Amino acid sequence: MATRIEADLLIPGSGDPTPNGCVIIDGPTIIYAGPREGAPRADPNDTTENVPVVLPGFWDTHTHFIGIRRFSVEEIVYTSPWVGIVRAAHDAERVLGYGFTSIRELGGFGVYLGRATQDGSIPGPHIYGAGTALSMTGGHGDLHSFPLDYVHGEAERLGFPGPCDGISGCVTAVRKLLRLGVPVIKICATGGVLSDVDHPKHQQFSVEEMRAIVEEAARAERIVAAHCHGKAGIMAALDAGVRTIEHGSYLDDEAAEKMREKGALLVPTRTIVTQLVAHAKESGLPEFMLDKARALLDQHKAALRTAVRRKVPIAFGTDIGGSTPDAPAYWGLNPLEFQLLVEDGGMTPLEAIETATANGPRTLGPQAPRSGQLKSGYAADVIVVREDPLRRIASLADATNVARVWKDGRLVVSRPL
Repeated sequence: MATRIEADLLIPGSGDPTPNGCVIIDGPTIIYAGPREGAPRADPNDTTENVPVVLPGFWDTHTHFIGIRRFSVEEIVYTSPWVGIVRAAHDAERVLGYGFTSIRELGGFGVYLGRATQDGSIPGPHIYGAGTALSMTGGHGDLHSFPLDYVHGEAERLGFPGPCDGISGCVTAVRKLLRLGVPVIKICATGGVLSDVDHPKHQQFSVEEMRAIVEEAARAERIVAAHCHGKAGIMAALDAGVRTIEHGSYLDDEAAEKMREKGALLVPTRTIVTQLVAHAKESGLPEFMLDKARALLDQHKAALRTAVRRKVPIAFGTDIGGSTPDAPAYWGLNPLEFQLLVEDGGMTPLEAIETATANGPRTLGPQAPRSGQLKSGYAADVIVVREDPLRRIASLADATNVARVWKDGRLVVSRPL
């Protein structure tokens, strides 16, 4: 028995929308998507849904399942991982209700949580977890306020490698992550906002170290994602073969052209940058972090506009990590990125939706599933919304607007149409 979704508007993920569209799901797979008049004849046993708008399930390709209630490095350390993963399980269920059926998680419990959502033990999206971000000693992924032995011990307690240095150390760290079965490797190629002693502009890891990481990952058909704010780190990461640039705050025309040449994607994460600044007073973050965030706000917007203007491929990512609104970037706020891509980045609503649909799986390289598009043979991760997002992109921020969510062909969210 198949499920037929007959929609006033079909937004395919890639390409132009189709009025009077139809999507047919048979088990975990889409067997037809296109104009209603071209659909196979309905079987008497089929279930038919008449809906306003149908789309592929969304991807958020830069997130963190860490279960924190406030946004700080100390909160991450002080929160028991057992408490954090329980909170993160609720976050996974919450984001599914906003139509996000796939999550690329770049540091946190996702590598473990994803196993539970995949086997149906708990509700949630497909989760593709990197485990942790590889960092050099003193880099963005190091905990600068704590003794180094403690930092390594905490990482090992979670089954992750700690800070790594030199080609041999970097290769060993990749192998430890591959041992966990991660589908993607993340590195910190520049300093960051939430870390203490480094600067977002400064490159971290040498090109040789990055290349060793990329090559080791490639032998297992994994690609590397690089946290990059500064241009030096962006250029070095691209030279090393990194496939996705996260944040890209100082990206300029030269860096944009190099990304196009290398076939790399930008994951801009405008949400985290804007939210840290907008909620500075109530966030409780130390002043040095807020100063960094404020300094990046306009620069990051200019970089995003450069990427859009230069037609750099962009994938949707938020850097969401909090479990409550007390953390400025919290699970459930994910759809804000659509609005920011349109208002700050200059995208059309259709272009913004493509970043979260067809472009999402591209951030996994060879590990990518056939997902993110309403297309025959693709995964039946499908959502229905009541209001046309091409007319008002902000409508996606309202969970009640998401009327249906199918994951692998199973109806997992159902709200009144």
